[in-house]
Amino acid sequence: MTTNDPVQMRACVLRESGAVATETVSLAAPRAGEVRVRIAAAGVCHSDLHLADGKLGGGRWPIVLGHEGAGVVDAVGEGVEQLTPGDHVVLAMVAPCGQCDSCRVGHRTLCEPAGARAFAGVLADGSSRLTDADDRQLQHCFSVACFAEHAVVAEQAAIPIPAELPLWQASLLGCGAVTGFGAVNHAARVGIGERVCVIGCGGVGMQAIAAARLAGAAQIIAVDVRAEKFDLATRRGATDTVLADGDDPAAQIRSLSGGGVDHAFEVVGAPATIRLAWDALRPGGSAVVVGLAPVGVEVSLPAIEFLSEKRIVGSYYGSADPALSLRGLVDLASAGRLPLNDMVSHFIELDQVPEAFERLRRGEGNRSVIVVDPKLAGVPNAQNRTTRFDRQ
Repeated sequence: MTTNDPVQMRACVLRESGAVATETVSLAAPRAGEVRVRIAAAGVCHSDLHLADGKLGGGRWPIVLGHEGAGVVDAVGEGVEQLTPGDHVVLAMVAPCGQCDSCRVGHRTLCEPAGARAFAGVLADGSSRLTDADDRQLQHCFSVACFAEHAVVAEQAAIPIPAELPLWQASLLGCGAVTGFGAVNHAARVGIGERVCVIGCGGVGMQAIAAARLAGAAQIIAVDVRAEKFDLATRRGATDTVLADGDDPAAQIRSLSGGGVDHAFEVVGAPATIRLAWDALRPGGSAVVVGLAPVGVEVSLPAIEFLSEKRIVGSYYGSADPALSLRGLVDLASAGRLPLNDMVSHFIELDQVPEAFERLRRGEGNRSVIVVDPKLAGVPNAQNRTTRFDRQ
């Protein structure tokens, strides 16, 4: 096989809402400005679940799932200058064009062409590199499609990382970490001594807690419906915990923080938790909605409270330049300042993605990581990777 030949590979394909299965598909060679990456590991994110459950709208399938991954470049297209075969990379689901209005004013996560491509499930030239066994075209999930043995992505979507950083850990940076850290550092700009709460202690929420600790927040209140998540939240920096389904959680947050928090991060994507974030604020505070809400969901807020100068803002994929943010996170992880090994509760295979989705629906566990290539991923106890993560 040459680098110009298509690759036959196993991939996790969504055929219709709820119909997820592993298939053998064909991946064409990278074109100009693209690279092919041999996937080592991929994280299973709530965004993948929303897509699989049909909550992000119609026309999104058939599609190869996955957008949070890492691997090794094994082929490059014409004109690629920054990457060569053998480079270790983490994947980004936004490859900004640098030319649209959003890019020019610094809102690179809101790049208009990149957003249109991600919604259509295509690459930069508007086409797909994926076909199924019947030669029918498949979409690329968020222009990445890394629940597979290989992925073809834009050069800008493959961020180089040190070979010393285990690829299974690097896979967690491409969505969960960049989203959580960006919400804290860019959307809210948490300052030293401020008080925050994080509502939803899943993969992104845990990263937001870690980011708030590194930003110097004096108080970090972790909020979730599952008390078993509070141990990890505390280890990552939470100073207090509140059960979201307890007696008036907003009042508890205000009491713990002495009148309300400066910043409330909602990382669930539901009307009740968005309202909880609003109600937890002090006058002048900001609620940052990070959670991905299904299409059609609406939220009501008491308009009179805008007189208190409370604010509510959205945050998408870290609200900054994805490449710069990922490089910074790689440096933190490499220096041991951003622990990643405690974020994984399950190592799984491609065939076990439906089970990982069920855990997400129930709110159980932490991140599930698909180990596509155990040796390349550097997973400890790789021979037993389908069980709960051994934190030795």
